[in-house]
Amino acid sequence: MYAIVEIGGQQFKIAKDQKLYVNLIHEEEGAELEFDNVLLFADGDKVQVGTPVLDGAKVKAKVLAHVKADKILVFKKKRRKGYQKMNGHRQPLTQIQIEEIVA
Repeated sequence: MYAIVEIGGQQFKIAKDQKLYVNLIHEEEGAELEFDNVLLFADGDKVQVGTPVLDGAKVKAKVLAHVKADKILVFKKKRRKGYQKMNGHRQPLTQIQIEEIVA
């Protein structure tokens, strides 16, 4: 059994008890979340596709931790001009665990 759900503007294929990293969600660690933007639900041969979302379908998740991703380096250079610029950042992420998929 799996579902495709939209979380924070991104689509994820999820299954029960799966852990995944999503863009930062401003909730406390241990908080229960509920996502209702379920685009597709599949259970064996039975597949339900929403137009655009499934009515009554929900995904329940739990916030495990707030972390930062690996550093992304941004390097800009213009050749023969002596211009170089190094920049970078670490994207804030939230680790969640899927508790239940209700369709």
